Amino acid sequence: MKKHIPNTITCCNLISGCVATVFALFGIPEMALLFIILGAVFDFFDGMTARVLGVSSPIGKELDSLADDVTFGVAPASILFWFLGIIDYPSFLEGWRNVIPFLAYIIAAFSALRLAKFNLDTRQTTSFIGLPTPANALFWGSLIVGLGTQMMFWAYSLPLLLIGIMVSSWLLIAEIPMFALKFKHWGFKGNEIKYGFVIFSAIALIGGIAYGIVKENIHICYLPFSIIILAYIAVSIATQKK
Repeated sequence: MKKHIPNTITCCNLISGCVATVFALFGIPEMALLFIILGAVFDFFDGMTARVLGVSSPIGKELDSLADDVTFGVAPASILFWFLGIIDYPSFLEGWRNVIPFLAYIIAAFSALRLAKFNLDTRQTTSFIGLPTPANALFWGSLIVGLGTQMMFWAYSLPLLLIGIMVSSWLLIAEIPMFALKFKHWGFKGNEIKYGFVIFSAIALIGGIAYGIVKENIHICYLPFSIIILAYIAVSIATQKK
């Protein structure tokens, strides 16, 4: 019986991704982001449960990649698909409004490619090479939820989003080492970057929530997640070994 527990948790991740996709396509990005975050929680516990119970299996590995591509690839791409369909377009691109939003699903394709590479790459046991799919999903979801109302009417939102799609898709498969919050020991020495990042993330989240409460805008509370992901990328690039 216990061998089915990790796969059941993985299926909960998959269902979370499906629900997030539906909310995204119906134009409710806040709920879509919440289910992406819920999927990330399930994604964390399925692997940990498999290790604790000693029931890791090849089918579990494949199922995990499928679930991750839905939750962290298709769902955030669907948020972008919806948003690209409602923002202001330059007049010369207005005729492409029904086509351009589909470019968002490039993220889903590159997320699948990143997950396939991860399954075969033995170098990523204690760190990552390329941007992890949950981080990419969290960045896009929190950006749209946090700044969507303002970005909807920015003249340069469309080009920025399209460039962002291409850059984030490249980062998913780029040969760039990125640290993981996996601790071999709890001492500060050797974990300076990890502890520093955790502290920065906590401050950013608390500050974002406080700012959102002061401004009476709950959507702003989500924005720090995007800032944290950008900081994660910047720190990983700045500290990679030559």
